[in-house]
Amino acid sequence: MTLLIKKVNRIAAADNFIYLVNSIKDLNKSKLSQAEQDYIRKQVKKHEKDLISINRLNQWIFVHVVNKKRPEYKRTEELRKAGSKLHGWLNNHKAESATLVDFTGKSRNVLAFVEGIGLSSYQFLKYKKDKKKDTFSLKELKISAHAIKKEEAENLNIVLDAVFKCRDMVNEPLSALNAEKLAATVKEMGSACGARVEVMGKKKIESLKMGGLLAVNKGSLDLPTFTIMEWKPIEPVNEKPYILVGKGVVYDTGGLNIKTGNHMENMKRDMAGAATMASALYAIARLRLNVHVIALLPATDNRPDGNAYVSGDVITMHSGLTVEVINTDAEGRMILADALSYAKKYDPKLLIDAATLTGAAARAIGKYGIVAMEADAGKPLEKLKEAGDEVYERIAEFPFWEEYGELIKSNIADIKNIGGMEAGMITAGKFLEKFTDYPFIHLDIAGPAFFEKKDSYQPEGGTGIGVRLLVEFFAGLSK
Repeated sequence: MTLLIKKVNRIAAADNFIYLVNSIKDLNKSKLSQAEQDYIRKQVKKHEKDLISINRLNQWIFVHVVNKKRPEYKRTEELRKAGSKLHGWLNNHKAESATLVDFTGKSRNVLAFVEGIGLSSYQFLKYKKDKKKDTFSLKELKISAHAIKKEEAENLNIVLDAVFKCRDMVNEPLSALNAEKLAATVKEMGSACGARVEVMGKKKIESLKMGGLLAVNKGSLDLPTFTIMEWKPIEPVNEKPYILVGKGVVYDTGGLNIKTGNHMENMKRDMAGAATMASALYAIARLRLNVHVIALLPATDNRPDGNAYVSGDVITMHSGLTVEVINTDAEGRMILADALSYAKKYDPKLLIDAATLTGAAARAIGKYGIVAMEADAGKPLEKLKEAGDEVYERIAEFPFWEEYGELIKSNIADIKNIGGMEAGMITAGKFLEKFTDYPFIHLDIAGPAFFEKKDSYQPEGGTGIGVRLLVEFFAGLSK
């Protein structure tokens, strides 16, 4: 991370200052002059501004007035966005450090505002020749707030680091991150956080008869991998493990059903599910959350080489079920299905998968949230929704009625790998459900995993969506 966030007990008078206030009256506690306070009061009342700046030539002063009328989860999101806006101002003025002084007395306000600044500090400059020219100036953000504990600032750094790792992986091109390199990256993350990591190569995958993963990999010169990442504290709160499964299609051409137009342009992002789950477990381990969690990450690219799998093929999966391939571009569910079947050996308390699985999910709700379905996991999904509201990675639950399963029946195999034109995100979920016998939540992150242009604290490119959601969810469970 380029930005360090830390709690401080003393403040440097010459630093740039950010005052977080409930009302203008709170500024009486500050060291602002009466003229400065009058200016701020005028900006708030006459121009209805909630983020005001004062230039003291050698020092910047910023004041943000919290909107107390908004519901709490909306207010915290507005604070993140205000923090993001302020991050832009600080960097435009080449500020290297700033101190936030809190007069609201609420840790949630402070953490949300700082999180917005922190999330906005991400940059992917690896392939830029002149990195210095483009690098953000802000390097240090100090928090002076009685409501904040030192540990909370440290934990926020950990979560931001995990989100940035996820964004980095999604932004890497295939030339730098094929399946084997993805597995190696996860192994490095495991070493850094204390999680156990095992990487299975093609021979092991063949011995396990993971027909879906092997079928998708047939058109590639690169080898597939199946990575297991595990965090198990000494006395976890859960007897049965929680399982996270992430789709690791490091590049998707569509296979022989090749993508047309510009639909292949950003398909390096198709491993965002695997990046999300690995990064979430990385954060869980670094935070030492008292939960036993295992991530399963099947990975390959999907290419149309001479021996690629084709429409009409019948694939025998790890579970023994047979799948009629209707469309080779429905490859993500093929590799996920083997992971879901493999997960049965752990007798999971709950399994959550994340995948950039369907264009139907993105078309249904756009970039504004995550499409979800559940089987025998109603209460956990409600908790996940609550966590989603808290971090503003919101979840839209779709129906999962048994009638949707009729749409993936095959005449020549047990099931087929796509349904019809309708409810594509749900039939994809129904396909995955066929390989489970435990409580199951499916998250389709196709819409919000990758942005074409910056939106507040979400950058252009990989967003790291799902990492903060899962950390919030498991932090609640670990208590």
